Amino acid sequence: MLRYLSFVLATIIQILSACAQTKPMEISLYPENNVPNNIPGANQEKSETSGGILRISHITQPTLTVFLPDAAKANGTAVVICPGGGYAIVAAGHEGYDVAKKFNEMGIAAFVLKYRLPNDQRQPDPSIAPLQDAQQALLTVRQNAKKWNINPERVGIMGFSAGGHLASTAGTHFNRVLVNNPANISARPDFMILIYPVISANVSIGHAGSFKNLLGESAKPEQLNLYSNELQVNETTPPAFLVHASDDGAVPPDNSIVFYQTLIKNKVPAEMHIYQKGGHGFGMNNPTTKDAWMDRCKNWIDQNGWLKKQ
Repeated sequence: MLRYLSFVLATIIQILSACAQTKPMEISLYPENNVPNNIPGANQEKSETSGGILRISHITQPTLTVFLPDAAKANGTAVVICPGGGYAIVAAGHEGYDVAKKFNEMGIAAFVLKYRLPNDQRQPDPSIAPLQDAQQALLTVRQNAKKWNINPERVGIMGFSAGGHLASTAGTHFNRVLVNNPANISARPDFMILIYPVISANVSIGHAGSFKNLLGESAKPEQLNLYSNELQVNETTPPAFLVHASDDGAVPPDNSIVFYQTLIKNKVPAEMHIYQKGGHGFGMNNPTTKDAWMDRCKNWIDQNGWLKKQ
């Protein structure tokens, strides 16, 4: 009887320990909340749910929400997730927290980035604030790799819509590190997962609202070209997985197509899935098809060896 009770107690402890390991934790992105490129002011951040979508606006204090898989499942791979929102909001639920939980099921550590939104009242240079936060997120994950049971050479970035633009910017502008990095840690993501991403400022395919919010109404051509990420691809760009819908009326699928074509031209490994229907903003679940793109994504991650335990 005593042995049985000891076994039950040990099992309960293991379960509680696993729960403690997997409980999400939100942390300040910058040490001591020392945010760069920042004009001090009142925190006016606002969270609301509309149409079942969590929308966070007026973000000036960026955070990282840490989702760690059960230690028994953890394989050492990690992904920073950048939800979308046109650089006006962050849709942190269906394009963030829900996705992070799915990655945990695969044994992948996930980190949802609540990044700053461009704001000329709070940032001397609003155009670089989101990228600073994405780079800081990658550096933070690598700095804490041992604590979080992560391989620092298996840290990717994911983004939806304008978050896809941010993720692809991190994947093409990593040689220009815009945050304090005394240890010279790599800001290059090891892979990119881009879901109905904004990529190009080309007027024929671009999402004008995202670029207006990021660069202002009177952005110069050279600035638009700098943030047209299909123009920034080279042979050092990380591998990418892309998803889009043909009938996306907000961000045309041409964004994914031109990025994919440029990746292939530069011999960068890439995979793309374009669905007949689905529109924009469907998160993990495209209701028009029985096919689950997250399953395709998992297969791609596995194919590249990032599900293998290390």
